[in-house]
Amino acid sequence: MARVEWDRWRLPFIGVAVLLIVVAPALLRQRLQDESLAAADRVAHTRLIQAEVNALNVEVREVEQSALLVSLGADLPRLRARVQDARQHLPVLLARVMELTRDSPEQQVRLGQLKELLERRVGIAEQLLVAGPGQRQALAADLAARYPVRPLMLEIQRAEQALSARRVERALQARKLADWVGWGAMLVQLALLTAVTAVLGRQIASRLRAEADASRALARSDAVLQTVREPIVLLDGQQRVLMHNPAFAELYQLQGELQDHPPLHQISPSWRDEVVRQRLTDVLTRGRELWDYEVHQETAGGVPRVLLLNARRMSLPDRSDDAVLMTISDVTTQRVSQQRIIELNRQLEGKVEQVSDVNRELEAFSYSVSHDLRAPLRHISGFSDKLARHLGESADERSRHYLQVIGDSARRMSSLIDDLLVYSRLGRSALRLQAVDMQSLVAETRAMLDANVSAEKHTLPLRVDWTIQPMPILVGDENMLRQVWQNLLGNAVKYSGKREVARIEVGYALEGEGHHFWVRDNGAGFDMTYAGKLFGVFQRLHKASDYPGTGIGLASVRRVVSRHGGRVWAEAEPERGATFHFVIPSAHDTGLVTGYLSPSEFNA
Repeated sequence: MARVEWDRWRLPFIGVAVLLIVVAPALLRQRLQDESLAAADRVAHTRLIQAEVNALNVEVREVEQSALLVSLGADLPRLRARVQDARQHLPVLLARVMELTRDSPEQQVRLGQLKELLERRVGIAEQLLVAGPGQRQALAADLAARYPVRPLMLEIQRAEQALSARRVERALQARKLADWVGWGAMLVQLALLTAVTAVLGRQIASRLRAEADASRALARSDAVLQTVREPIVLLDGQQRVLMHNPAFAELYQLQGELQDHPPLHQISPSWRDEVVRQRLTDVLTRGRELWDYEVHQETAGGVPRVLLLNARRMSLPDRSDDAVLMTISDVTTQRVSQQRIIELNRQLEGKVEQVSDVNRELEAFSYSVSHDLRAPLRHISGFSDKLARHLGESADERSRHYLQVIGDSARRMSSLIDDLLVYSRLGRSALRLQAVDMQSLVAETRAMLDANVSAEKHTLPLRVDWTIQPMPILVGDENMLRQVWQNLLGNAVKYSGKREVARIEVGYALEGEGHHFWVRDNGAGFDMTYAGKLFGVFQRLHKASDYPGTGIGLASVRRVVSRHGGRVWAEAEPERGATFHFVIPSAHDTGLVTGYLSPSEFNA
């Protein structure tokens, strides 16, 4: 932006600098010279006034002397004529002096006084010419003593002398100032000339750098054009090839540079399509743009290709007419891939339909299991109980044992059916994502297990020592995650049943992989050799007589965690407890604020 502003004001700046260098000093020197000449004229004017005053003084003295000579007896016509002409000659001299001093009020006042004195003295001189011998002595005394003009003329002379001195001093000052201004103007001219030279030097250097940058930019543009793998061609108004890049030459197998700018249809017969030619003409003549216009051509070697054309009009710095820049994208592979994708999508739709059929069959099976199998089990369990009550005390030990086995097996079968139905629902039902407070789920499960411990002292530990770290709030399916905690914490309590005090730790940490949870107990543990079977359906590592269960709980845990995008694993040693880990990725967290309870608040 600053560079653009400088380019706008560069020529005006140079013009102003030239004016300051050449015109301004000349005008200033001319003004000072005029002032110096004016001062010299004023000095000459003062000298002229002094000369006129001296001439007036001489004339007055001659008139007075002529009158005195006549009174002493030298009655010459020449002397009388001088006295008689004084009345006309002296006012002329006095008027000339007054004209020269009209710019000085003080001198005008003095000259007015002098005029009055001269008139009286001329009158005395004229009386001397006609007076008798007895009067001449008195008149001569009056001429010498009364109405003196010499002091007044001396005062006029001194005033003009002082004025002359001041004007001479001003003239000298003006001359000195002119000299200083001349030297200063020369220094300013040198400074401005230096500044203009520096500016021009920088401008020349900037222009050279700009030319070098433009040359490098042109080289870069040419390198980019030569490197781009997308074919590019530049056409004129007659659709002749002005320029092309190697990718265009490779597409149409052109050898070397094209001579004489051949028409585009000579490059390949595929360009003789009238519709394409008309669209390219519209780009140039009507200013339209061509966007992803699909054409089918046979390029070099007769290979059929699908091409996308993009063209727009552009101006060239070395031509007066516009040109058309066209880029060509070979999308043959993409079209083949799209066709393949369409076919795969059709196949996938068929597979989806098959899966839907399987899901419907599975739902029918689940319904059958839920309803058709439960009724016989209820009959078996109910009639075994009725048979036991019917026999009463008459049943022997073996009969009671058989009835017990029948009832336990029916109840175990019912539990298996329930767990299978839960496992099936966990895989088929849609996730209902919401904010889930893991702390509340853990607390709810803990309360339920503590109640079970209090009610069944014969199968569970005497006491459970819980250590629960603060849990977060995350996004997930609350019912499914509740199932995870019920299975993991229930297993921890169950497999710690042979300990007097079961120590169970529930932990959490936010790691790079996501939300990491774990449940650690001091129960029976297991051999890590068989850890791969742990999360399978109906897979158990302990005897049902030691630790009851269906073997579906951990499989349900893995299914829930997997559906949340996470993973689950376990670590254990026989008789030294086990630790079950699962991770819910952070990608499931939608930015809800994570809340925690302190261990003291939760355990309270």
